[in-house]
Amino acid sequence: MTILITGGTKGIGLAIAEHLAAQGQHDGEPLVLGWHADAEAAEAAVARLGPRARAVRADVGRPDDCARLVREAGELGGPLHIVHSAAAIYPTALLDADLGAFEAAIRTNGLSLLYLVQAARPWLTRGSGVVFITSAGARQALPNYAALGCGKALAESLIRYLVPELAPLGVRINAVAPGLVATTSVARMAGSDAAAERALDRGARANPSGRLTEGADYAAVVDFLLGDGGRFVQGQVIHANGGAWVG
Repeated sequence: MTILITGGTKGIGLAIAEHLAAQGQHDGEPLVLGWHADAEAAEAAVARLGPRARAVRADVGRPDDCARLVREAGELGGPLHIVHSAAAIYPTALLDADLGAFEAAIRTNGLSLLYLVQAARPWLTRGSGVVFITSAGARQALPNYAALGCGKALAESLIRYLVPELAPLGVRINAVAPGLVATTSVARMAGSDAAAERALDRGARANPSGRLTEGADYAAVVDFLLGDGGRFVQGQVIHANGGAWVG
């Protein structure tokens, strides 16, 4: 089995890649890390993960790039698992949104899931798993989060519609929603490093578990969904957030 992780060279995607690389059930499986804009981070990620990993540049907002990315992963041999973690950060409210930029973000943050699954059809066989990384913002309106939240809501809907088509093939598809995570994307959403620090501090204090979400919290759920234990889990959104948003 080859594991394709979009957005796999930084942040949430890299944490998932590192976790999967360390787990016995994925021992020796090739890791293909999709990336788009940061070549230095891609090189560093491959160096950290070792010879089983390779980085492939692709814009998942483009169907042709998704097809090429999936083909390069599939040609490494065996069926595919897909973890779709790539996201386009475009902080905006809906009424202020530039429509061109907003539509591009929706393609990357939502429609790209369909691009990837359609392209991967030849390599999705019984036992394959697809996991989409979503967030609470798909179901709750958050400030300046519309381009991400609406895209992720679209992807969650796509998952529900894909279940009746994939499940008879033995392919599972689900989503994992981490809580607030300290990544560079938070600073871009907040507008500055200082604003991000304040948001992260508020998030940690407000969380019933008393801290921010860490990589192992959501990566372990992804690992479960791709493993044999998650073989009968279909169409679910699992929140790994320490109890945030329960009220």
